[in-house]
Amino acid sequence: MSNPVDTPAKHDQININEIMQYLPHRYPFLMIDRVLEYTPNERLVARKNVTYNEPYFAGHFPIKPIMPGVMILEALAQATGILAFKSVAENHDPDSIYYFVGIDKARFKRPVEPGDTLELEVIFQWAKRGIWSFAGKARVDGVIVCEAKIMCTRRKAFEE
Repeated sequence: MSNPVDTPAKHDQININEIMQYLPHRYPFLMIDRVLEYTPNERLVARKNVTYNEPYFAGHFPIKPIMPGVMILEALAQATGILAFKSVAENHDPDSIYYFVGIDKARFKRPVEPGDTLELEVIFQWAKRGIWSFAGKARVDGVIVCEAKIMCTRRKAFEE
């Protein structure tokens, strides 16, 4: 049996009010509705409810609305930012932000449509010289719709 001190604690849900403390995004660009669970330095699972009212559906595509792939990737990137904030040992600095700095191996498996619930899972891979790397998967009804390797870095929000 492992020592409880060595095992990171799994945490339960984070509501939208707390999410907005970690992410600077606001409507229409806040892509995380709820964090379902997370374990610092390991994993986070979040939810994005995809509705017909999303502003991008007016042009992508009017006849057959499809969530743009870049928006799915942005949702995964926002999930990595929350996990990174929840993983740092020091207190949350409201003047800090995690910037999306890289993406590799992005693959899209099927379209995401209004009415879908996007489940976002990000798994911490490594951190070196201020860069954090995560494996991300987006699912609808348990089926992978997108996966990618995502990198972010922490900076002061108002650095010159």
